[in-house]
Amino acid sequence: MADTILTGLDGQQISVSAEQVKDLSDRMQGSLLGTADQGYEDCRRIWNHMIDRRPGLIAMCESAEDVQHAVRFASEHGVLTAVCGGGHNVAGNAVCDGGIMVNLTRMKQATVDPGARIANVGPGCQLADLDRATQEHGLVAPGGIISETGVAGLTLGGGFGWVSRKYGMTIDNLVSADVVTADGELLKASSTENADLFWGIRGGGGNFGVVTNFEFGLHPLGPEIYCGVIVFPFSEARQVLERYREFAAAAPRELTVWAVTRKAPPLPFLPESVHGQLVQIIAVAYAGDPAEGERLVAPVRGFGNAHGDHLGLAPFTAWQSAFDGLQTAGVRNYWKSHNLDSVNDGIIDTVIEYIQQAPGDQCEIFLAQLGGAMAEVGATDTAYHHRSTPFLMNVHTRWQDASDDDRAVGWARSLFEAAAPHASGSVYVNFVSNEGRQRVQDAYPAETWDRLVSLKAKYDPRNLFRMNQNIPPQG
Repeated sequence: MADTILTGLDGQQISVSAEQVKDLSDRMQGSLLGTADQGYEDCRRIWNHMIDRRPGLIAMCESAEDVQHAVRFASEHGVLTAVCGGGHNVAGNAVCDGGIMVNLTRMKQATVDPGARIANVGPGCQLADLDRATQEHGLVAPGGIISETGVAGLTLGGGFGWVSRKYGMTIDNLVSADVVTADGELLKASSTENADLFWGIRGGGGNFGVVTNFEFGLHPLGPEIYCGVIVFPFSEARQVLERYREFAAAAPRELTVWAVTRKAPPLPFLPESVHGQLVQIIAVAYAGDPAEGERLVAPVRGFGNAHGDHLGLAPFTAWQSAFDGLQTAGVRNYWKSHNLDSVNDGIIDTVIEYIQQAPGDQCEIFLAQLGGAMAEVGATDTAYHHRSTPFLMNVHTRWQDASDDDRAVGWARSLFEAAAPHASGSVYVNFVSNEGRQRVQDAYPAETWDRLVSLKAKYDPRNLFRMNQNIPPQG
């Protein structure tokens, strides 16, 4: 049998014997796929189809031991290594060209101890898997807003969504994690074991190892919550956004309010004449007594002359998946993001100006309300630092054809530059596309960055885990 040619850590070509590849395959409970094997094409695909890479091998892991074997193989041979949890991150680092893809999508276990309010969650789980398991017991672990998002990537970057103002970020509810480090060792990371590693994986991304199990603390919620959307004419976007910032500033922690500016999808409660037209959407979720939520949200209807709304009780799992249709896999995606100290007039002006120039009907700009419990954790308690940030702006650029790449990416970058004077200068690392080292550093203040660099040098001195928003071991 012929040797397998793989890409090395520094881009060089590496020849690995057939016997060595077979040895890895024989050790694994899961399967090892080469480029000609059945299933290879499906397993290499990730959410963002702007990313089209072909790893030399795909390790379809089914256990922590499989991950250890794959990591030891990559480390021994110096092979470029990508780690795929949900494969949903916009930057596309879950897959590499020519190296090995450590694919965790089969590790989808999610078990709940309702008495202890604890969930143990595999790294291949999506939010839908986690929510389904926890909501059976009327419990929740704070996560994101798209149910197809991978739990692993979301958590390692920080994680926030509809109930984070009430219950904290995803990392704030992480009790422990099992981590395979670059030398293939399996470590427990918690507040009492390998506490430095536990600090780093809560916001430092996948730089320090491969998590094979997440242990989350849970909170009571559901099965139904008060939630929904109100859709206003784009002609009223300015006044709606001005009222939004005032309303959000006074909202209790149970209430989360986001603003989305985009063309209207064909929602059944909207007149057909509105479908495909620019609109200003306000989305709300209340993590508390539904009657109180309805009372608090009622003034939002008065922000303008709404085209329509869909507010009321809904299963939490349904609300968590309500926006999935706007973020489906199979198209090209590019994001730009800013943390905001406020939704000031400059930001509102930028949103209104640029959405009218959007390169496609699927593009949107959203303003996320943060704060509440998220802001009550110390800035240096986790690697995620920006606890006092009250708002975030993310630009979702989505299009179909590669021929439109320059126009679509150019629009997002131009919008980003226009908004920069009105933003804080920092960014949420999970919303960073392929933007270079400086933008990764913008996610962390200097002292946090230096601490992360030192941690990287301890746990991954060769930078085996470099297919990520990378923190190099040399600073």
